[in-house]
Formats: sequence, structure tokens, C-alpha cells
Amino acid sequence: MTHVMSIVFDNVFEILSENVIENLLITGHKSTNTTVFADLCATVSRVMTPETQHHVNATAGQFPTSAEKPAEGRVTINDVARVAKVSVSTVSKVVNGRYGVAPRTITRVHQVINELGYETSLVASSMRNSQTNIIGILVAEFEPFALELLNGISATLRGTKYDLMAYAGNLSPEGHVGWERRSLSRLGGTLIDGAIIVTPTVEIPHSSVPVVAIDPQAGTDMPNTVDVDNSGGAYTATKHLIDLGHQRIGHIRGRDDLNSAHLREEGYRRALDEAGIKFDEQLIHAGDYQWDTATQAAEQLLALPVPPTAIFAANDISALAALEVASARGLAVPQELSIIGFDDIPAAAQSAPALSTVRQPLHEMGSHAVSMLLALLQGEEVTEPHQLPAVLVPRDTTAAPPQS
Repeated sequence: MTHVMSIVFDNVFEILSENVIENLLITGHKSTNTTVFADLCATVSRVMTPETQHHVNATAGQFPTSAEKPAEGRVTINDVARVAKVSVSTVSKVVNGRYGVAPRTITRVHQVINELGYETSLVASSMRNSQTNIIGILVAEFEPFALELLNGISATLRGTKYDLMAYAGNLSPEGHVGWERRSLSRLGGTLIDGAIIVTPTVEIPHSSVPVVAIDPQAGTDMPNTVDVDNSGGAYTATKHLIDLGHQRIGHIRGRDDLNSAHLREEGYRRALDEAGIKFDEQLIHAGDYQWDTATQAAEQLLALPVPPTAIFAANDISALAALEVASARGLAVPQELSIIGFDDIPAAAQSAPALSTVRQPLHEMGSHAVSMLLALLQGEEVTEPHQLPAVLVPRDTTAAPPQS
């Protein structure tokens, strides 16, 4: 029973300390304020868990003794808390619209924010105008695909009233899934007016700000999405190899949790089927869109008793990894092995030999995502997703297979 009471008290102590206690404080009377707080803490400490007791001890030193304004310089949340006679966590709750703060305290914090000029920060600007004129670009990590999209997004935003904030989501130990929800929770409605999310892993049906997804994992079921014809691009890449005369074509597939990877594998299989080439399970290995995993996949393919004469990789990073493996094995590309990728990142044209690939129009995708988001911010309705074609870019890593 005592343990249950402790848990219950833990859940309400923060509200008590930031409302009841603060409303009992008497401006300029340090000894009285300290006594009030100490008496209350002594009364309830017997049912506190150790975690709450620690919070009490930390809170005891947060109550100020004067309403002096901050020194010259940038106004901080600590300045607001000191002048408003509340804790820093209370100010944070007010500016983020969280529950558990008394109406009178909310009013007092807002008044101090206006008096001190804290409204110059993004948070206070959002409170005052319900907007910050900041668009957030949320990515799981800064890799070549995302960076190219950022270039297109940034170029399209030039001349508008919006600034750009790029934010890499904090990936959990369990992996990628859910990173975009955590990112939106941190930024949405406080620091950004809208968000463009690159390759989200889950659908975001509800958000505090308008959201546009680029290359969504679950496909384009929602109208506010931009992607490329993944299946069609993979079909084109594989057909290019078939037209050159290849019959034994390996595939380094992408990340299994992303829709784009499944669509690219579907396009690869469709091209084989139309050409009457039987699908061989041995010729397909997971690359996860990552260099290290793709390197292992290429090693497995080229170690087969009868290796492929060509490889279609689900992205350029994987194709470049396969190119390095081929070089390490002494295989001449494209004379002994053809390799083609997907995306057309800058490194594809800069490799030696230059990588054949399927161009995903990343700049245009970023531009379309911005246009879609600006329309949503203006209250317009987006009725359908936008899909762009993938275009074959043959370079120096594909040729006819060696003559047997």
C-alpha cells in the first residue's frame, strides 16, 4: 500500500510544487517562503520514493527571492523563471502548452515573457504569433540521399519568408522505427510551422503541424507525399542489363522495413519475368542501403560457384560498395562484371569508372515537397500524392557480358 501511495504522490508532486507552493510564496520574503516549502516537504516525505525526494531537494533551491530583471544580454528561460517566481520546468510547461500549471501561473509567465523580451526566441515567437516561419526537415540521419533532397528544398525556399532547420532524428537502440514521431514531438508547434519528413518509417495521421513525407515507408496512401516510381526505375535498370545480354543478374536489395526496397525488388523480378529469365533466390542478398551490409552482400554474390555477370543494387551506396568488392577481387568493371545503382547521388558520377544508375530526381522531389507544404500552411487542401519518374543514366559500369 505504501508503495502504491508513493507512486501516486510521484505523479502529482510536480503539480503541487509548481502551483500550490508557488502561489503560497510571498514576494521578497525569503524566510517565509523557505519555511512554507520545507514544512510541506517534511509532511509528505514519508511517502516519497527516492526519485521524488531527489526532485524535491532540487526544487527547493529554485525559488527566487527578488523580482530583479536580468542583466544586460540575451534573455533566457532562467531569467523568465526568476522574475516570474516559478521554476524553470514551469516556464517550459507554459511555453510548450503542457498540462499541470495553474491558470494564474500561466498568465504570470506570459506577462514576464513579454516584459523581458523573451519573445525574440523561436519559442516565444510561436506563442505570440502561432508561427515561427521555420520549416523543419526531419531525417533519420544525414546521408547522401537526404543531403541531395536538402539542396532542392533549400533552393525552393529562397525568396520565401521561411527559414530552414534540418534535424536528424535520435534513433533508438531498437532501430529506425518511430524516429519521426519523437522528432515531431520535440519540434512541432514550438520551433517549426511545418515539417518535411524524409523516408518516415510510420504513418503520421495526426500532428501539431502540417507534414509532407518524402519516400514514405508505407507508400503514398496519404495525399501529402512525394516519391519516385521505384518499381518502374528498378524495372528499367534490370531491363538495361538484360538488353545488354545479361541473363544471370544479382540484386542487392534495400532496407526490408522500407516500401521503396520492396518496390525495387518487384521491378527487378518483373523485368526478369518478362524476359523469360527464371528467378534465382541465390542471386538476391540484403544490403539495407548501407555500405557495410552491401559489401557483405556483394561478397556473397561474387563467391557463388556461378557468380552473376551483372548486379543491380537498390541504391548507389550499395552499388559503389559492390564496385569496391569487384576491384578487390580483381574483376574488371564492366568487362567482367556490370554494376548499376539507383538514386544518382553525386558520388555516382565521380566514381572510377563512373557508375551507371537510375536517377531519382532528388532536387525536384524536394522542390515539390516544399510547394506541397506551403500550400498546406496556407490552408489549401492537398488531394493526391506526387510521384516523379525515375530515369536511366547509363555510364561506364555496364556493358555486354564477357563471351564464354
